[in-house]
Amino acid sequence: MINNNTSNYDILISDFDEHYFKVDFPGQFDKKMLDAVRAVPGRIWNSELKIWMLPLEFVENGKSSTTALLENLYATGLYNFSKDESGNTKKVLPHVPYQKSISKMKDMLQVRHYSKRTIECYLRWVKEFLEKYGRNGTDGLGQKQINEFLTTLAVKYKVSPSTQNQALAGLLFYFRFVKGKNPIELESVIRAKKKPRIPVVFSRAEVRRVIEYMPVEKRLCAEMIYGTGMRLNELIELRILDVDFDRSEIIIRHGKGDKDRRVMLPQSLIPKIKSQIENVKKLHEKDLADGWGAVPLPGALAGKYPGAEKDLKWQWLFPQKNRWKNPNTGEEGRWHMDGTLLQRAVKSAVLKAGINKNSSCHTFRHSFATHLLENGYDIRTVQELLGHNDVKTTQIYTHVLNRGPSGVISPLDNM
Repeated sequence: MINNNTSNYDILISDFDEHYFKVDFPGQFDKKMLDAVRAVPGRIWNSELKIWMLPLEFVENGKSSTTALLENLYATGLYNFSKDESGNTKKVLPHVPYQKSISKMKDMLQVRHYSKRTIECYLRWVKEFLEKYGRNGTDGLGQKQINEFLTTLAVKYKVSPSTQNQALAGLLFYFRFVKGKNPIELESVIRAKKKPRIPVVFSRAEVRRVIEYMPVEKRLCAEMIYGTGMRLNELIELRILDVDFDRSEIIIRHGKGDKDRRVMLPQSLIPKIKSQIENVKKLHEKDLADGWGAVPLPGALAGKYPGAEKDLKWQWLFPQKNRWKNPNTGEEGRWHMDGTLLQRAVKSAVLKAGINKNSSCHTFRHSFATHLLENGYDIRTVQELLGHNDVKTTQIYTHVLNRGPSGVISPLDNM
């Protein structure tokens, strides 16, 4: 917490996930505070949680995002930061009494082989909970505080039932396995009832229009999501070795639920994907010439295959434009494309195409499944391609039965 003893202009800075930290304004608000956050490049507004997210690894002119934020806040005149001997603003770090519990929970999730994204989500919700209720200790926490927290999510932040249940799952894991509380004591916690929703779907003509309005450098991404049905994070985490041209398939590794699966490789995209790989090769050769070119490898592969992190086959299929730099070590690397950039591009393309639908990158996935069913493919095939555990999840796409000349005919049309 950063505060000023003479005002209520408090700013709460805390961890979010391994790529971002979050900034919140719990007290009195001044527009200068908002401008200070907005002036940090790479910041993202999370509309669901009502918080600002700032990248941990962003570096500009040798400054990290945290340093840039603190300097911006100092310039507002609302705070009295102390300076070190070099004249740099000292970082104000709050005491976190529950940090050991968070570390223990992370270890337990990893031992049980939870997916990376599930671990990030669970830890984020538990941190949110403990920041609110656990600053004076966690011994007295239980069902009452869980219900209050979930109610706040639903009433104040208006999160979806799935998000609320995700938060509950993370909290239950914490209480059952980290705190060792009897699960029976937690059976009366609030569980949100998920309501069936019809997915937003593009028509084939709308898909073509949206892709036409996509920026050239991101058009292939949209085509691959629609052409394979993969999720956004599955697309941006593809590596070159995941594309098998001989078998005409793409291998999706560590998808939702940490599952691998295969999807078809659209034949019309083969020349474009090969061209993209050539572009990545040139970029990778430049990185190697500059003394860098290593990418993080999954699991323990870095130890198993020394030097593999610089092989072309392990490079991201869609790398980020600029190399990031570690301000502490000076090491430079290249991560995959930021998914938010693709989301914004799709939103813009939808507007330019004149489509009045609440759509996103995920709409391409919905359209993929719907159009396959319209073409006569059986639901089990679509289930496998989408990576659903239960066919009931895939059944939301059976709304196609009410569409087209082969759909259900209204009795009014037969009068």
